[in-house]
Amino acid sequence: MNQTKIGNYRWTICSLVFFATTINYLDRQVVSLLKPTLEAEFNWDENDYANIVIAFQLAYSIGMLFAGRFIDKVGTKMGYALSLILWCVASIMHGFAVGTLSFIAVRMLLGISESGNFPAAIKTVAEWFPRKERALATGIFNSGTNVGAIVAPLVVPWMAIHLGWQITFIITGSIGFIWLLFWFMIYDTPAKHPKLSKTEFNYINSDITEKEISEDESKIPKLSWFTLLGFKQTWAFVLGKFLTDGIWWFFLFWLPAFLLAEYGLKGTSVSFPVAVVYTMTCFGSIFGGWLPMWFVKHKGWSIVQARKTSMLIYAFFPLVVVFSQYAGTFNMWYAVILIGIAASAHQAWSANIFTTVSDMFPKTSVGSVIGIGGMAGGLGGIVISKSAGLLFKHYQAYGKIQTGYYIMFLVCGLAYLIAWFVMFKLLIPKMKPIEI
Repeated sequence: MNQTKIGNYRWTICSLVFFATTINYLDRQVVSLLKPTLEAEFNWDENDYANIVIAFQLAYSIGMLFAGRFIDKVGTKMGYALSLILWCVASIMHGFAVGTLSFIAVRMLLGISESGNFPAAIKTVAEWFPRKERALATGIFNSGTNVGAIVAPLVVPWMAIHLGWQITFIITGSIGFIWLLFWFMIYDTPAKHPKLSKTEFNYINSDITEKEISEDESKIPKLSWFTLLGFKQTWAFVLGKFLTDGIWWFFLFWLPAFLLAEYGLKGTSVSFPVAVVYTMTCFGSIFGGWLPMWFVKHKGWSIVQARKTSMLIYAFFPLVVVFSQYAGTFNMWYAVILIGIAASAHQAWSANIFTTVSDMFPKTSVGSVIGIGGMAGGLGGIVISKSAGLLFKHYQAYGKIQTGYYIMFLVCGLAYLIAWFVMFKLLIPKMKPIEI
């Protein structure tokens, strides 16, 4: 079908979600880039920093569980807006923190409020895209995580040097209010949107099942957490997120610290290597969403076969990170590139694991399942962060912090293959939609 005849308003909606996700990750990464400054200011050690990271992750995990349910209840438009308002306020409050405990408090508030982004984003994609395009749309908006991670090291250290770390938090935290204006002007559900053509509306709903067509979505029950946890499909998503989300958290929060420990980079000198890693992940995110759609269109595969095969391919690539320290002894950029490949593979994986939810669950329960899985992913991130903090502190005492990084990179490399086996061999080999 000719795309110009269909219309492209759904991609305008996707761009809104992309920018929200960019702001989300810009705000959460500021503290990792100011780590040397804040360590000197508040006399933190590696374990103090790990505890601050964990405070965010714990709050984010708990928040995900309730955010998904809340967004299913109040709807995408208001749920997304309220989440963004709260996380902007929380980000600004970092500039008024006066010590370790107050940093932990504002990080927890940021974690709770930022947890609304992904349930709202995935629900938006489920509302606005046919199944065959959802992974691509997810990959595009999910690349906002990488753009946020690119922009942050380019501007945050400079602002901190010239304006101070307090003003840096205040400025970055205020950006989201600009997005909010566009969200209220542009967004509504497809059924209510005045600018959506009938042709594009029909295309968005072109690959739903006959059963879904016959059902009134407003009458589909919003399933309780207890009911959702009775499905293997829920547990597949939950365990997949638990095993792999922590790897992304590790790259996000510890990459600047790794470059400092291995190569002595800090301040503005760390900006370019970090930006290179996250530029690579933009391509991984978008390619990760495109590949299964290509399999469906050009190979004639089912969505299930395309999704599982794509995720298996992505699961092998993080293994290269195991060799990053060895390669980095010859040239730092070899290590940076290998870490970039592993992080890119995570984003490709992420674009698809999110989409498995809308493949298997009705739209009325998508936010709730994303929330449950997001909580599990946050808990996995806590395990990774605490383990990393303890490992690094232990080996730092013996002058061998590089050993701690090698162990963590080994964990990062193996996590996705383990997760793929658990999901698609043990729990959902056929990846069937749930039966209500």
